[in-house]
Amino acid sequence: MVTVSASVANRLSLQLTFVLFLSVVVVTLFTALLTAPQRDEISEFYLGNRNMSALRNGLAMCGDYVSAATLLGSTGLVALTGYDGLLYLGGTTVAWMTVLLVIAEPLHNSGRFTLGDTLALRLPRLHRPVRLALAICTLTVTTLYLVAQLIGSVALLTQFIGEPSQITRTLCVVVIGTIVVVYAALGGMPGATFIQVVKAVMLVAGVAITAVVVLTHFRWNVNALLSAAAHNSGVGPRFLESGLRYGGGITSKLDFFSLELAIVLGLAALPHVVMRLLAPRTNGVLRTSVVWAMGLVGFVCLAAGILGLGATAIVGREAIARIDPRGDAAVLLLAQSIGGGVLTALISCLAFVTLLAVAAGLTLAAASSLAHDLYGEVVRKGRATQAEELGVARMAAAVIGLLGMLLALLPWETSTASLAFLAFAIAASAILPALVYSLFWRRFSAHGALLSLYGGLICSILLVVFSPVVSSTPTSIYPHVDFAWFPLQNPGIVSIPAGFLLGWLGSVLRPHQETVAQKEFEIRALVGAVRG
Repeated sequence: MVTVSASVANRLSLQLTFVLFLSVVVVTLFTALLTAPQRDEISEFYLGNRNMSALRNGLAMCGDYVSAATLLGSTGLVALTGYDGLLYLGGTTVAWMTVLLVIAEPLHNSGRFTLGDTLALRLPRLHRPVRLALAICTLTVTTLYLVAQLIGSVALLTQFIGEPSQITRTLCVVVIGTIVVVYAALGGMPGATFIQVVKAVMLVAGVAITAVVVLTHFRWNVNALLSAAAHNSGVGPRFLESGLRYGGGITSKLDFFSLELAIVLGLAALPHVVMRLLAPRTNGVLRTSVVWAMGLVGFVCLAAGILGLGATAIVGREAIARIDPRGDAAVLLLAQSIGGGVLTALISCLAFVTLLAVAAGLTLAAASSLAHDLYGEVVRKGRATQAEELGVARMAAAVIGLLGMLLALLPWETSTASLAFLAFAIAASAILPALVYSLFWRRFSAHGALLSLYGGLICSILLVVFSPVVSSTPTSIYPHVDFAWFPLQNPGIVSIPAGFLLGWLGSVLRPHQETVAQKEFEIRALVGAVRG
């Protein structure tokens, strides 16, 4: 986490942000408690209202996925690196096409509550070891992403008050983490859905208003905006060309490709996104929901690009880098310049609500996997009652929240982006191969699933441990030591092919005979029905 030399916003902005944030939290918590499952039915807790419209489902998917990293980090990346930042935003939008065209319908047809149900239906003989491996991968991905959100709340607070004391930092993480636990543990999917829909509406409206103000400032002349951004970037026309961030050499370009690969493929295997794909009752609603989500995410990314360029054009690249070298303060500095304390408070509130919504979805996904896959099917071997499993799910949500808070408060410094990118890499390297092979490869076996899950997980983590993320550079976790033999910060370009290769190798070396259950699974995944 970067130490900010001075606070971005004034006291008025801080007070307005607190009032707006508190109002949203009170309303959404109250509504989450009202809509919480009133019966001991795990389907309601895991999937919520399955009769929601496609628009509401799409808003929930958008709210579940778009994190504060998009609002703050991506905007800052555009402000500091220009064309390279815009290219990064493009990958986020393309990722949803993978979900829509490849994963959504077959997974929806074959799934029940979690991804573990899909793998168990496909691999019935060894489904418990597979569920265990999947639960470990799910817990790792969600915990990393959750910690990134909690650390992000401290980084956002830093923009107002400068570097916080340890007490302030702890209080911020505990308050945000506790609210998240309440959303997930008591509200379940209905409660998480409400805050995600509210967040998505606020986010789309907030970035749209700010983008309109920026474009109005330049009289809706995009060329004028680009020219001003290049002029105030300090590097001239190079700002609008590739190379400021990822064009320094072959290693830099490979690193960028590795990152984009993890984002485009990892989205389809993120546990909280997978749960959203299982929620709609029909395939028609699912398809329309994903299209809505893709459009909303694309709009937010487009607006983030405009805000990043506007921040450089109006505030200046050097001024942004002086306040925050990572650029997270860019959109707040822009809001302060064009809208004063009111607009700054609105954007800041959006960022905090975004953190809450994403963290709630992650906590719920982790709790569902632990309760349903690990406890219900592995420990209790399918004999747990619905009331028992629901109690475990709520307890697991509290445990996951507490674990996230403790990890976020560790004394060593870490980058929220690095944690989030590692989560994407693990999802794409471990979970995605098992999912794709299960849905589309007839010879896939349980041994292949175990190898891809554990192998993809271990490979991703080891490559990051021995990369510049952990050692050898001034921004590393341990900058004064050097054991980084892997040159890239993002492991996806190696770990993703490794995960698919291991899944293929395990299935070839330990094949299984085709069964009636497998044939029924294929029909169900592709058609949506089982023929008798």
